[in-house]
Amino acid sequence: MGRLIYAINCSLDGYANDARGELDWSEPDEELHDYFADLERTVGTHLYGRRMHETMAVWEDIRTTPDITPMLQRFAEAWCDADTIVYSRTLDDPGVPRARIVREFDAAEVARLKEEADRDLDIGGPTLAAHALRAGLVDEVQLAVVPAIIGGGTPALPAGLRLDLELLEHRAFPRGTVLLRYRVR
Repeated sequence: MGRLIYAINCSLDGYANDARGELDWSEPDEELHDYFADLERTVGTHLYGRRMHETMAVWEDIRTTPDITPMLQRFAEAWCDADTIVYSRTLDDPGVPRARIVREFDAAEVARLKEEADRDLDIGGPTLAAHALRAGLVDEVQLAVVPAIIGGGTPALPAGLRLDLELLEHRAFPRGTVLLRYRVR
């Protein structure tokens, strides 16, 4: 059985992107990028909404860039080694191998995927993750808290949600980002 992991960069005031939808304030340093590459190696299936898929699908092209750094190559290879399910009502073609489109989030189907998985699953994007968090499907929450206050945007965690968590790890990275890793009780 695989775990469902929600891992996301967020600002100190709790946003996954700013009011313009930008992520430029959250660029990870090399050590944090390596952490996420290690996490990616445990993942067999990505669950993404359309916007997160479009953000991450670039790794398919990045991995073939001639002058790619070893750090980026490691992450790209790990990302491309997993299947992707894209939840979208508008997208017709996921544009990358190993990806398929599903029109609606179905909690029972995700529970079945977890049960049958021999590797972990990750869920990306706060809107899609909110569905899984509310359905009680998320096993682990990992917040990479970036030292920036951005004043608005998309909340990393949904309003009105109550979860009891157990701290598994906390770790500071060179540029001041703090990783908080929790198991959902």
